[in-house]
Order: sequence, then structure tokens, then C-alpha cells
Amino acid sequence: MIRLNLIGIGTGNPDHLTRAAIKAMNKADLILLPRKGEAKSDLIDLRRAICAEVLTRPVKLVEFDMPGRADLPAYVDAVLDWHDAIAALWQEQITRHLPQGGTLALLVWGDPSLYDSSLRIAERLPGMQVRVIPGITSIQALTAAHGICLNDLAEPVLITTGRRLREKGWPECTDSLVIMLDGHCAFQTLPPEGIDIWWGAYLGMPQQALAHGPLAAVSAEIIDHRAALRREHGWIMDIYLLRRRD
Repeated sequence: MIRLNLIGIGTGNPDHLTRAAIKAMNKADLILLPRKGEAKSDLIDLRRAICAEVLTRPVKLVEFDMPGRADLPAYVDAVLDWHDAIAALWQEQITRHLPQGGTLALLVWGDPSLYDSSLRIAERLPGMQVRVIPGITSIQALTAAHGICLNDLAEPVLITTGRRLREKGWPECTDSLVIMLDGHCAFQTLPPEGIDIWWGAYLGMPQQALAHGPLAAVSAEIIDHRAALRREHGWIMDIYLLRRRD
């Protein structure tokens, strides 16, 4: 039997790991570390650094190359095909390195339950005993960095994606939105009047960048700064909170 531990590791800062995460890493027989190309080499370097810092016993570390996702108009179909390819790679590594069974660990950015597909990929592999070790999300890191509450008093918050914001606009059910997975600054599609934004990139990392203010005043600044950071580092992870003022 394969026991799969999906371990939330926060936003790349080893201090974001919980004690449960550290224990799970040290009980693993195998930890798989995905490589995402030279442009995103920082991501594998961060995983290597986390392992080097918290592992207190010999654990087999195996790196593998992640497949690319096709850039197709049918977004969901492209993602499903991509997940199939990743599952096949996981199975290949399991067959090679854990032929008699054992405990496999995967280090998941943020938390495995929030806009991450590791659980969906694991469902494609039969006979897998899956355990989730929760982690600090980028939402928590964002609000902590800005020193703000996520929600207004007794009010809801909606968590969605940049794609949905572009396609559907501002949902009617809430005055507070958390936007994740936004590669194109979807906030610029909104009428900016009466909206505040709290934006953060590389949260919890040495290169952390923050911006806050009325959307009309800081939108262009965020777009330019984000582009410059992506050119400098070759990748970017960012998130933001939008809130309508009374």
C-alpha cells in the first residue's frame, strides 16, 4: 500500500511549516520534488532548502520534471489532460522507488485544499491512502503582511480566480474578494472607483512585495511592479484582496 501525505508548506518560508508537516516529512520513505524548468528554478530550490532544514533522518528525495499545460481555449479540458499527465508521472516514480509500498510525501504550496489540484490528481491513482497536512495559505500570509482582517465585521468573503473575475465581473453576493491565480491583473477590468486593494507577491519570502490603496490610485503601480518582478525572477506568485468601501 502507498500512503500519500500531501503536506502544505505555506509560501516557501520554512517558518511556515507546522510541527505536523515536519513530522510527516521525517516519517516519509520518499519525497517527490517537481522541477518546473529553468525559469522557475527558485521553486525547486525552495523545496530543497526546506528539506535540508527540517529533515532529521535520511529520506529519499527524488526530483522529476513536471509536464507543461497546453494553452488551449478549452481551459478545463487542458487542465484535466495536464492532471492525467502528472498522475502518470507520480505513478512512474512510485513504481520505481516504492515497489513494495511505503509512505510518499509531496510538498504543496500553501494548503492542499485551496486552489491546488494535488488531491484531484491523487484520485486518479488507485489504492492510495491519502492524508492531508494543512498549511498556511497565501491568504493568511497576505492579511498578516498587511496587518488586516480578511473580512469586514459579520460580512462574507468570496475566494475566486483572476479568470473568473475577468469573465464574470464582481459577484453580487459580497463586498470582499480574494483573487488567486491571476496572471493578467484582472482587477484592471473593474471600474476602480470605491474599491481598495491589498496586493502581495512572494509572501513570506525575502523578496516579498506589498502594495495597498484605492484601486484607482495604485492599479498601474501594481501592474508595472509585478511585470518588473516577473522579469527579474522569471516567475511570480501573487494574490490580492479587493474590498468595496461603504
